[in-house]
Amino acid sequence: MLELHARTYGDATRPSIVLLHGLFGSSQNWGSVARQLATRYFIVVPDLRNHGQSPQHPDSGYAAMVDDLLGLFDQHGLANATLVGHSMGGKVAMHLALTHPQRVAGLAVVDMAPVRYTHSFAGVLAGFNAIDLTAIRSRADADAQMAEHVVGRPVRAFLLQNLIKRPAGWEWRANLDALAAAQREITGFPAQPAGAQFAGPTSFIFGDQSDYVTPDYLPQIQRYFPDAVQCPVAQAGHWVYADRPEGFMACLTEFLARLATP
Repeated sequence: MLELHARTYGDATRPSIVLLHGLFGSSQNWGSVARQLATRYFIVVPDLRNHGQSPQHPDSGYAAMVDDLLGLFDQHGLANATLVGHSMGGKVAMHLALTHPQRVAGLAVVDMAPVRYTHSFAGVLAGFNAIDLTAIRSRADADAQMAEHVVGRPVRAFLLQNLIKRPAGWEWRANLDALAAAQREITGFPAQPAGAQFAGPTSFIFGDQSDYVTPDYLPQIQRYFPDAVQCPVAQAGHWVYADRPEGFMACLTEFLARLATP
């Protein structure tokens, strides 16, 4: 178990929400959402292992990430919390809910399903590897080198949040070697015991222009999460809360209101 770096917002006596970022992300991705929720909840936003300011380790598997989160819960005195996880963070949240349901008051999964995907992030890794850290003088230099492999300036800007400058020079904040080695595990979903379910309130929030949650995946969602509802966000892709923040917040606040209703 690793001790995760985390940002906190709001009053610790209020109901708790833990926000989990996706692959190559960090706690700062959730800043706007966390500040909106902090008026009514206690918000904990960790950097998952091998991301952000959290420790690095060769193991990037979901079981290890769940153990880290249980340690974070104990560190902050959380008997349970509502989990909101985007992309890879959604899989971490689902695995925690299925293996430790008593620690989860509610589950919101953002543009992710409990399935193995054929999506590959090899192109993104090639973009990282294309950058010569000894030659760049600025993020603009890095962006230009990455552009051959990663199309779209907003995506590159997100990825380049991992680039930091130390006194000795530029370096990557994310543990790219460990994440590359775990590609198959990250795109998959951990095997669950027969009959494993999280029976608590669950919402799958997804972009209607994304292909991460499709009708083909609904049987698997219902198998593991029998109380799940769906909330598509119009004109949003995989980055739901960045593409259409108002639509995302409408889905999330509706779900949180459901949790508050006896």
